[in-house]
Amino acid sequence: MDAETSEVARRFVPLGEGGSIAYAETGEGEAIVLIHGTLMALEDLWLPLAPRLAARHRVIALDRPGHGLSTRRRLVDASPWRQAAAIREALDRLGLHRPVLVGHSFGATVALCLALSDPDAVAGVVAMAPLCFPEPRLEQILFGPRALPGLGDGLAQVLAGSLDRAMLPLLWRAIFLPQTVPPDFAVRFPWARACGPARMIAEGEDAMSTWTALGRAAAAYPTCRVPVRFFGGTADLVVNNALHGALAATLMRSARFTWLPGTGHMLHHFHQDRVVAEVEALTQAAATT
Repeated sequence: MDAETSEVARRFVPLGEGGSIAYAETGEGEAIVLIHGTLMALEDLWLPLAPRLAARHRVIALDRPGHGLSTRRRLVDASPWRQAAAIREALDRLGLHRPVLVGHSFGATVALCLALSDPDAVAGVVAMAPLCFPEPRLEQILFGPRALPGLGDGLAQVLAGSLDRAMLPLLWRAIFLPQTVPPDFAVRFPWARACGPARMIAEGEDAMSTWTALGRAAAAYPTCRVPVRFFGGTADLVVNNALHGALAATLMRSARFTWLPGTGHMLHHFHQDRVVAEVEALTQAAATT
């Protein structure tokens, strides 16, 4: 996990307020958009899911703002609502019409915010292990200080060359528990695209934004008109799915939560068939409405 060993070729779509969203694309058909989570880049969803989805769909995987090769405005684009707006603009510029969003962890939170803010633009959401409600988080302790203007920038530079070299490989392994990192993924994922001072600042801003952003989201869940399919692993050590996805599903009119027994946080690497089946069901339902 120490070196960048492989990387999916990216394209870039410019945003109206400056900057750009990096993305990869394959296949044809109804659009499916993949949105990665914390400490990751677009390859996290692309590698396990895109080959299965591309047989019938146009698949777009995005680097979230400030992650991978997507740009980000310091202190402006942290909130999942702001990231949802940037991704919505990028999807418009790519000519996508009512895609199904597939998000994992913080990426699933962004997908939910997009569906809540612009329901007519989304055919459905598959939300895997999302953060849905505000709570104290380990990420706020590990990365939150780097979000501070001025001081945080210097801290991020220092930690990138010291603490992060030991901490990040441990965190990457931990988020897969109780499963292990699939060997093929360990070789093919470009780990260098998921670290570095700027990206750790983005992680800190993401983590600190959840207090207000998720409070706003929780108040909006009863108004959600988009069908949402939640997944959560019973052995997830990163997100308490009973207090997040499972609870959020009870507040939404068109939501369903599914437990995956014995599965940890990175469920999309071990239950691709279940995820793809939900995507197919949502696309078929959208085609009849």
